[in-house]
Amino acid sequence: MGALSGIADTDRRVIVLALARMVGAAGNSFLIVVLPLYVASDAIDLSSLLGTEVGVGAASVTVTEPLLIGLVLSLFGFLNSLSQPVTGRLSDRMGVRRPFVLTGILLLGTASALYTVASVYWQLVVLRAIQGVGASLIIPATVALVNEYASADADRGGNFGVYNTFRLIGFGFGPVLAGAVVEAGPYDLSPVGLPVVDGFDAAFVAACAGAYLSFALVFLLVRDAAESSEASEDLSIRVRGQGDHLLDPIFALGLATVAMGLCIALFATLQNQVNVRLDQPPVWFGLQFAAVTIANVLLQVPVGQASDRIGRRPFLLAGFVLLVPTTLLQGIVTGSVAMTLVRLAQGVAVAFVFAPSLALAGDLAREGESGTTLSVLTMGFGFGVALGPLASGWLVGFGFLVPFVVGAALAVVALVGVVTQVEETLGASDDAGAVAAD
Repeated sequence: MGALSGIADTDRRVIVLALARMVGAAGNSFLIVVLPLYVASDAIDLSSLLGTEVGVGAASVTVTEPLLIGLVLSLFGFLNSLSQPVTGRLSDRMGVRRPFVLTGILLLGTASALYTVASVYWQLVVLRAIQGVGASLIIPATVALVNEYASADADRGGNFGVYNTFRLIGFGFGPVLAGAVVEAGPYDLSPVGLPVVDGFDAAFVAACAGAYLSFALVFLLVRDAAESSEASEDLSIRVRGQGDHLLDPIFALGLATVAMGLCIALFATLQNQVNVRLDQPPVWFGLQFAAVTIANVLLQVPVGQASDRIGRRPFLLAGFVLLVPTTLLQGIVTGSVAMTLVRLAQGVAVAFVFAPSLALAGDLAREGESGTTLSVLTMGFGFGVALGPLASGWLVGFGFLVPFVVGAALAVVALVGVVTQVEETLGASDDAGAVAAD
């Protein structure tokens, strides 16, 4: 009930933006399920690619269907994450957010519709690249708006908690809906004068419709915050810290977020290995994969609001402390229930970090630089999520435990970085003002 009342008390603009991102995230996450099936179907001609050698000598790789699927999925994440500092800085420089969000949504939705006419692999690559660029326009501008809608530091964590909750609901349920849409096809639309539509095309159209609905919500109900009209003169990403700190706190937190994203994504490519190891049907893997999202949906709002009262740093430290064993144990447990509980606990760790880290970056962002500042964290998480499946796919060749040992080690490094480089920000401006007044 506390979380529900927290949502009800949230700025209406944040709720509208969160709903728009929920619809858009659901439509985009459709493709996580649909594209691998589509690549593997007869609809896409792979005959000229399969079995060819790419690279030179010992570094050559034989092109396989799983490799092509991994490439088209990872391309989105890499383009999205690596472009975010550029688009975030550009939105700061122009002093607007809404046009970036609307343009990005149009790119995502239109590309989803164009999958229906794609027949060769390179067309999928181009469309997925366009969607990666579209997402990079949306994410920094959206989190900057959520930050700028906060009337004070004491609202910021709750705002990000609400925003992340709705976004994760869309992302979590999208793949489930996509599987159902594909499985139920083809659809006979002749009674309404339309041709038969197969499950793939229906899913692509549904993803497009979700994006366009998101566009309508933003266009009609979201406006730029007054703060974004004043662009900062210095929009560089700071790396070096001040005083005793080697790194800037936001940059240090961005590096830690890369590790967090990688840790939760290691699991994604290991479905076959996990199911064999635990002797479980595929439905268990689906539940275990979703457990991180479920924990985040339940905890984002209360954690975000608590960070507005208690502080950001205690949750960051607790989250990274918990991330270490929950990552390592995924390579150790041998039961389906135990794996599900470990994944839930890892979701708790992520929830402890997500909203408080964005709130901390928002606390430190100077007027007119929210897009640049917060893009460091969103880029870091996106890059980690994109890198995780590739890393686990390679490392599992050395043993099932190895990917999770490496992930846990990176989580330890992230924890050390947060402990030594990140200070509490909640109330820091008030303390500084009190000192100046004295």
